[in-house]
Amino acid sequence: MVCSHIANTTLHPPSAFAQVHKEECTQCFDSQDGAEGIDVCLSCFNGGCLDKERHHALTHYQLSGHPLTLNIKRKLCKTSNTKRTDEDSPPPFKITKVAIEAENEADKYEYETKVRCYICQTEEDKDVSPKINSIVEAIMNSLSSAKQSEVKAWQEDDITACEHTLCLTQEPPKKLEAQALAHCADCELNQNLWLCLVCGNLGCGRRQYDGTGGNQHAIEHFEKTGHAVNVKLGTITPEGTADIYCYSCDDARLDENLSLHLANWGINVAQQTKTEKSMVELQLEQNLHFDFSMTTEDGKQLQPKFGPGYTGFKNLGNSCYMASVLQSIFNLPIFQRRYGKELEDHSLTCTQDPAQCWYCQLHKLADGLLSGRYSLPVQEDACREGDSRQTPSPPPQQQTGIAPAMFKTLVGKDHHEFSTMRQQDAFEFFQFLLKQIQQKENKNKENDPTQVFQFELEQRLQCGKCKRVRYQKDATTSISINVPARLKKDSDSNAYEPVTLEECLDAFVEPEVVEGYKCPQCNEKTTAFRSVKFSTFPEILVMNPRRFAFMDWVPQKLNIPILFPDRSQPIQLDKYLSQGQQPDEELLPDDETMTEAATAEPAFNQADLDQLLMMGFSENRCKRALLNTGHRGADMAMNWIFEHMEDPDVDDPLPSQGGAGTAPTTEADETQITMLQDMGFTLAQAKKALRETNNNTERAVEWLFSHPEEMGEDDTVPTGNNSSGGHAPLGDATPPFHYALDSFVSHKGTSVHCGHYVAHVYKEGEWVLFNDTKVAVSPTPPMSEAYLYFLKRQHE
Repeated sequence: MVCSHIANTTLHPPSAFAQVHKEECTQCFDSQDGAEGIDVCLSCFNGGCLDKERHHALTHYQLSGHPLTLNIKRKLCKTSNTKRTDEDSPPPFKITKVAIEAENEADKYEYETKVRCYICQTEEDKDVSPKINSIVEAIMNSLSSAKQSEVKAWQEDDITACEHTLCLTQEPPKKLEAQALAHCADCELNQNLWLCLVCGNLGCGRRQYDGTGGNQHAIEHFEKTGHAVNVKLGTITPEGTADIYCYSCDDARLDENLSLHLANWGINVAQQTKTEKSMVELQLEQNLHFDFSMTTEDGKQLQPKFGPGYTGFKNLGNSCYMASVLQSIFNLPIFQRRYGKELEDHSLTCTQDPAQCWYCQLHKLADGLLSGRYSLPVQEDACREGDSRQTPSPPPQQQTGIAPAMFKTLVGKDHHEFSTMRQQDAFEFFQFLLKQIQQKENKNKENDPTQVFQFELEQRLQCGKCKRVRYQKDATTSISINVPARLKKDSDSNAYEPVTLEECLDAFVEPEVVEGYKCPQCNEKTTAFRSVKFSTFPEILVMNPRRFAFMDWVPQKLNIPILFPDRSQPIQLDKYLSQGQQPDEELLPDDETMTEAATAEPAFNQADLDQLLMMGFSENRCKRALLNTGHRGADMAMNWIFEHMEDPDVDDPLPSQGGAGTAPTTEADETQITMLQDMGFTLAQAKKALRETNNNTERAVEWLFSHPEEMGEDDTVPTGNNSSGGHAPLGDATPPFHYALDSFVSHKGTSVHCGHYVAHVYKEGEWVLFNDTKVAVSPTPPMSEAYLYFLKRQHE
């Protein structure tokens, strides 16, 4: 007899937009590949495991009252490894865009499905009724939630036409001779060549960060003539597709009439053969093949590690920046405790969609990383296909690992960068993640594990004429430090001398000159000196060394080793503790003319502005970068430009400067507010400071310096004497301050926006490399090359 609930429960197949969690449990990483498979709720399509201890499918039924599920078990087909001949195989699809399509897994896997009723404790075949059968078929044929997220993220980079390709006007037709297409018209480069579709000029591509790529003759041609639309030779296919770039839009574009436009220059697309990789293919290849060595210097394989605390992450495509940061922070006991032990029973009472619940997903991460259930070795087949001789299997080097797709979707939701599948900066992600956690833990700050990163820096500003000073404390969770660059003597290559960590920190606290400072005491522009030291120290000090510099006006990543002491010798930071106002120092008065100053034309350091302009950036973009980095020099402004190249408002006009008492003509953007909040000011303070200074970031900082008692419009915030917003001091000011390196994130590649990230973590007396799903002991970790350091305070 058929279960009455199957017959009477109202069910509907998933719509095209429904999130169908059919691959893995929403609250742990158990999947359809396990012995028990997973149960997909037939009412809301939640995925739940059947583990006897976690029983997330049963818990979902108890909380939701949805009794019917589809149990899915997936196994590899026995014939899935059968090789196909070239004659049987269809030609490979050309990559036309960065996108993930739904895989046809019919030939790769076989599925076993059952319909289960949790009330009756019965199982039925999917053919129990036509209605159930149609819903089961719809679920099995639907795009999983993980794939939906990937497709959406990749498709944000869809290449479209623009007004310049749609309205392209070409010069009179002529046939370009083969010799004219052999190399750049202005140099001898014969690769990465771009044909101007307006006049037929052939120029080489842009110079890349590492100096390769081209001599920029194509873009120079655009700057001289205004001819914007170019096609990359070598990528033209008989189907009429190719790489198209519009220099006016500064982006890849689609030319719907490419065949016609190429015929204008005597090029018949039907006779073309693709000989060079497209930009998309180059990007995918770079992301797939960047790899840190899994061998020692003498050629031996690194010893793999498996078990609790040694779980790797599957790369979702450009997700290594996130994985490396998560490996570092989940090595900290406070994160393990908060999102592991303390949330063990959260699923029993959570009424949210688990895929949208921060606590569910953070506990899922902690459980996945620390339980050891997914750190299982992957053993290759014992014998080779077609060889009857039995050969011993090599030691397993990889593990199953976990795929943090749900967490990536949740944490990046609505963020214009972290919601995409593009490579991101690991340091930016670390800062972003901490802000998200702080917001979620805001109701009970005692539970906030990010407190271990929080501390205060004290800025000291001294007028060079009157010698008076001003102090300001800024709350933060990390520091960026410049790395001194010294070329090796008698070296023909760009090899740099190693520097010590102490040298980097000495440079961090060294006073810098501030030209054009309007001193409220002298009432005139003078030269001031600004410096920063630690007002307090955190439990975990996160440092980001900046190793970028200009070479021939091209920013390049410099390979400068940073020398760390042995772990037996603590890193002593006591000398970097600030001393505050000294008895013989007089404080600068509050600036009573800030309203007038706020309406004046902002002043820019001309040398910094010229340096940025010579790199080819627009004047508006250069000024915006200098404003948003507090006029701290061209290097920092350059970094800001590269980090915000894709911002939709990066080229918007700067906030206009009105007369005294004039209201701002534009709203403060999120970047300005975030920058001020990063310095420790509240949202209310940041908004009021920007409003008072006509949305001028630099003057807003000065206004906040001059009004430490100002709490903005939030009257619920208690007033305090401390200048970092009235809160209790963050971190600790009691020496000694001794640290040891706990983990570090390394980066291989010429730019932080491409390449590959890995993490090295100190566990049980040894360094362990986390390279996606490859987890192994690292006898000689490359700590001198790291991009992000996590230093742990040592308490005696």
